[in-house]
Amino acid sequence: MKVLHLIGGGDVGGAKSHVLSLVKELGKHIDVKLISFRTGAFADDARAMGINVEIVKTGTIFSDVRKVLSIVKNEGYELIHSHGAKANMIAVFVKKFTGLPVVTTVHSDYRLDYLQNIFKMFSFGLINTLSLRFLDYYIGVSKNFKTMLIERKFSPQEIFTVYNGINFNQEINPSPKEDFFKKYNLKFDKNDVIIGILARLDPVKGLDIFLKAASVVIKSSPSTRFLIAGDGPERKSLEKKAASYGLCDNVFFLGFVNQPYDFLNCIDINTLTSLSESFPYAILEGSLLKKATISSNVGGISDLIESGINGFLFEPGDYMTLANHILTLIKDSSLRKNMGDKLHEKASTYFSLDNMCKTQLDIYETILIRSFRNSKSKYRYDAVISGYYGFKNIGDDAMLMAIIDNLRMYRKDLRILVLSRNPLETSIVYNVDSINRFNLLKILHIMKNSKLFINGGGSLIQDNTSTRSLVYYLGMIWLAKKMGMKVMIYANGIGPLNKEKNRRLTKKIVNQVDIITLREELSYEELNSLQISKPQIKVTADPALTIMPEKDERINQLLLNEGIDPKEQFIGISVRKWNEHEKYESVVAQLADYIVERYGVKPLFIAMHYPGDLTIIQNIVSKMKNKSFVITNKPTVSEMLGIIGKTQMLIGMRLHALIFAASLGIPVVGMVYEPKVEGFMQYVNQMSAGHVNSLELEHMKKVVDETWKNRDSIKKDLGKTTALLKDKALENARIAIEIIDEKPL
Repeated sequence: MKVLHLIGGGDVGGAKSHVLSLVKELGKHIDVKLISFRTGAFADDARAMGINVEIVKTGTIFSDVRKVLSIVKNEGYELIHSHGAKANMIAVFVKKFTGLPVVTTVHSDYRLDYLQNIFKMFSFGLINTLSLRFLDYYIGVSKNFKTMLIERKFSPQEIFTVYNGINFNQEINPSPKEDFFKKYNLKFDKNDVIIGILARLDPVKGLDIFLKAASVVIKSSPSTRFLIAGDGPERKSLEKKAASYGLCDNVFFLGFVNQPYDFLNCIDINTLTSLSESFPYAILEGSLLKKATISSNVGGISDLIESGINGFLFEPGDYMTLANHILTLIKDSSLRKNMGDKLHEKASTYFSLDNMCKTQLDIYETILIRSFRNSKSKYRYDAVISGYYGFKNIGDDAMLMAIIDNLRMYRKDLRILVLSRNPLETSIVYNVDSINRFNLLKILHIMKNSKLFINGGGSLIQDNTSTRSLVYYLGMIWLAKKMGMKVMIYANGIGPLNKEKNRRLTKKIVNQVDIITLREELSYEELNSLQISKPQIKVTADPALTIMPEKDERINQLLLNEGIDPKEQFIGISVRKWNEHEKYESVVAQLADYIVERYGVKPLFIAMHYPGDLTIIQNIVSKMKNKSFVITNKPTVSEMLGIIGKTQMLIGMRLHALIFAASLGIPVVGMVYEPKVEGFMQYVNQMSAGHVNSLELEHMKKVVDETWKNRDSIKKDLGKTTALLKDKALENARIAIEIIDEKPL
């Protein structure tokens, strides 16, 4: 693989560190060259690091382009990687004249790059904004930057994330504290706690927030010392502010520090107060030395720091919260050590130079494969997915997440578009293109240029909720066939279909699809009753069975945030609004009280649809005599799995609450409101407590008692059953990929 990097060459700070360290590391694995469009420190440092660097500075932009084109042609590069405004502009011409794929790294918010220079803002800034639209792929240095690009209508499937990384195996040998203090004439007591910040003294770095927090801290801890390492245009005004706050004996301006690890070694708490960032190296450098860290929640910092676990975050400008976090760490040296150790552990795992290089190489490989496939395919999208998406229902979110992940398990370069009620949210969360599910003109245009239409997951072919939704989903299938697409009904539940005209319409349209996979046997029986036999039909399993839960540490923090002790034992309860819900609310409330009194276990109420389910839950809780817990904030799909994983048993109406529990080997008791719940309970050979319209407390007690008593054996049986079902769930994706890979006749 041969990759050519282009950069302006005037870069400093994080962007410079990122590019130079990345290119040097890439050079160990591939043929890589760096072109700088300027002489100076950047190119000199690259050359000193042993990087293959060439300066292209011919005098005009056009001759620069010709020179780069000559290098690309003569040296045989396969991919162009640009950084910054001038490089992006030249990369547009290279793409046009060579046809090579181009990827650019977005190191900052390009709309803010030249705010302090109007001329540059309306020249370089505007040109860069336009150039970005003509490039092929984009790399953000944090998830926030990726989200920013998606919000600005860049395709999520063309955006990657590469975190900044440093070498955690390097030997740094920082100077002893005493030597550093002596060098800067600092006379500190050995017990003084030292708070440090390493930053350019620029308004965007928020140093006035640092000073305000210091003025609060010294009122409670007057011996605390604050060190500011860095220089810049704000130094004089910041020194005046420090004096006005009475901080002359506590805050020390060191100026530019050319050995950052010497500085970081002498402080106890590392801080960042920036108002805007990408992903600053000062935080990573502090993590290398296991320094407890407090940072403003900007850029990609939250990707590394989990507030309260391996550091503290505060909102930009909130100096009181910063001060309180500083005081917390001043008072607890063991907490400082614990947070520093955890930060180092996570940073060395996910933010290492080796990981950065590996991620970048994977991206290059994906781009080259995708570019090759795109050149051979007449389709814009491999798959268009339709379902009940964008409605804040965790069950449907889980199905979409699983379908996409499972498809990409077999083809990671797959091009997917989803029809959604909330296209922006769907694009950000699932890394796919998305359009409004009712934008008929766009849908028709997309269908003309796409291979496979997936009617994806859930009970979409039914009229129990409304005929309108049935007509919508059947209409999308009909349109897809008219546009010449292959159509797959993917792991659906079929029915109930109550109206005769709906049954006739369903038979007519569904008999036209290419293949149907079903999540349980009950749906197969419904298809037989509808006399649908032309498509190939397979009983597989719900794709949500393949999702993995969030890690335990994160779940514990979520529970603590809800005021719930993670060490408690729980029985999960999932309910929803259905018909005359007042009747079953009372029965469920009495059952929850019985659970507390009989087993000494706390009921944990789980809302699968936000905020709809919370209303029913609050009604039930208000009718209880004993204490229970409620998950009031909407978790992600993986977080919900982790929360359910904390339960000893789950009693549920919501199908996907039951599916989540069963996939984790947790005993389940179903409360049936639709046939799909009974169908799943039969599929996994578990008991239901009856239909919600006729729940009887005594019968529910018996079912719960029986399940509780046999929970160990049930866990074993579920483990075996769901292992088979998970493989069946993956069969849905295997079938879809076979259709996508079919060559047209």
